[in-house]
Amino acid sequence: MDPSSASRGRFTRRIGVKRAAPLVLASSLLTACAATHVPALQTPRSRAPDAAFTDPAIEADDGRSGEEPTGPEPDAATTSVSGTPTDAMPAGTTDAMPRTRSGIGATRSFEEPSLAERFFADPDHTASDPDGASSSPDVIHSWETGEGKSYLIPALDILGFEVLLNQFNRHFIDEDTYGSDLSSIDDNLQRGWVIDHDPFATNQFLHPYQGSIYHGFARSAGLDYWTSLGYDFAGSTLWEIAGETDPPSLNDEITTTFGGSFLGEALFRMSNLLLEGESNPGFWRRFGAGLISPSSGFNRLAFGERFDTVYDSRKPATFWKASVGGQRNARLTDVGNLSNLQEELAIAQFSMDYGLPGEPGYEYDRPFDYFHFEATLTSSTHAIPEEIAARGLLVGTDYAAGDDYRGIWGLYGSYDYISPEVFSVSSTALSLGTTGQYRVSYDVNLQGTMMGGVGWTAVSTIADAEEDRNYTYGYSPQALVDFRTLFGERVLFDINARDYYVNGSGSVGTSGGENILRAEMGLTVRVFGHHALGIEFVASRRDSSFSDVPDALQEVGALSLVYTYLGDSKLGAVRY
Repeated sequence: MDPSSASRGRFTRRIGVKRAAPLVLASSLLTACAATHVPALQTPRSRAPDAAFTDPAIEADDGRSGEEPTGPEPDAATTSVSGTPTDAMPAGTTDAMPRTRSGIGATRSFEEPSLAERFFADPDHTASDPDGASSSPDVIHSWETGEGKSYLIPALDILGFEVLLNQFNRHFIDEDTYGSDLSSIDDNLQRGWVIDHDPFATNQFLHPYQGSIYHGFARSAGLDYWTSLGYDFAGSTLWEIAGETDPPSLNDEITTTFGGSFLGEALFRMSNLLLEGESNPGFWRRFGAGLISPSSGFNRLAFGERFDTVYDSRKPATFWKASVGGQRNARLTDVGNLSNLQEELAIAQFSMDYGLPGEPGYEYDRPFDYFHFEATLTSSTHAIPEEIAARGLLVGTDYAAGDDYRGIWGLYGSYDYISPEVFSVSSTALSLGTTGQYRVSYDVNLQGTMMGGVGWTAVSTIADAEEDRNYTYGYSPQALVDFRTLFGERVLFDINARDYYVNGSGSVGTSGGENILRAEMGLTVRVFGHHALGIEFVASRRDSSFSDVPDALQEVGALSLVYTYLGDSKLGAVRY
């Protein structure tokens, strides 16, 4: 609904406080880059038993149960619970010390599981004393069999998260908007859904990020992608009905549910990838994984080893790079409504390709077994973040053409958020497309993606005054082409373009539409090892034409010089 002039300050406060959220995402990406290294990224985690955890019942099943003892029976007075002679134990230890196994960030006693583990592992609360006959063992989730997964835990996670978020917003942001009660809930259940006009970043970035939190709760509890999508929908609906007093918003429901699932699945996969390759990941890997997917990290921490099992990536071919440097806005048009535009900015970028085609033995039978993720942040207050994008293969298969081409094709899901200084565009879409690699020669490879589909897209002008922030919402056809040429292990050349045509409703007119074009071109040269230097030019163009208002053209052209750390010194080429 259109905000009244009396409520404009309220919306300004909401977006002003919430702008801290992109900084959390930025720190997540940078921590992940610092904590990871390509050998660990490409090695599947083999979860070896913890050496400190020894159970006689398990030892009896390993083929030695029929062996006769070769020595005298150990004296109970000189033997520990685990069977270790007391005189062989370090000084200061006693037989009463518990056997332990590692959890996230702490070491817990096996005989004393956490309260949450007791409750959810034994929902009927029938377990008696640990020494009693009816004691139940800990439930450890297995991704292979599904044992230990939970439908209840993510539901309670989401409910608790929304209660806490509502209370925080109610006390520190806007009591009127978030002061929901039984009366407002009843009102929202009876009135229709609307297209709201909250600040652009709130609707198009913070709501999808909130949806990614729901998604991480469900995925980390052992649920698959499609089931987790249902939790995203339920969490979004609950928030629209009970989290705010405003009428429920259709655009928020779309972006939170679908944009949140696409963004959340990419974050969940990257979080788990960071933990693979080690039976007991170190603190910084655990910390980085928790920052990338906070809800997954919460479940690992709260429920210990039950949800500590890392999602099996199945050895995908991956390539990532992280960059920092400077950017200069070389071309700007139609910025009369924006007074504090900066020409020179600091910039940070991260991108990852996961499941690149051509890896022998790798299959695409789960949503997002292939995905591309990228994020760009700048020092401008109008471009934090400047870009967040995630696209992944939902349903599809691989294919080959001759000896030199390997590819995948199918239905892709994508979430884009782009905010180049003077305008913003965001889209949640479904597209048909293909991703592949063509081997021109042993040293030259061409990788690329082509997609075309339709999505729910929003466009807005960035301006000082709220009345100048025109916007458009609607379904939009869109297309993407993204090509990368790899010259041996030295040079990487990228070029890509995205186009959105939005023909919808909004504040700028009743008939017409607008076209958004975003094109990027970059050159990266590896200097030595994983270190490289790069130059990039990004052009963004918004061309709007409506019957009720004059035509408008907004353009931004930005040139960047960056230092880049490469996740793979081979620049992501897949050998087959």
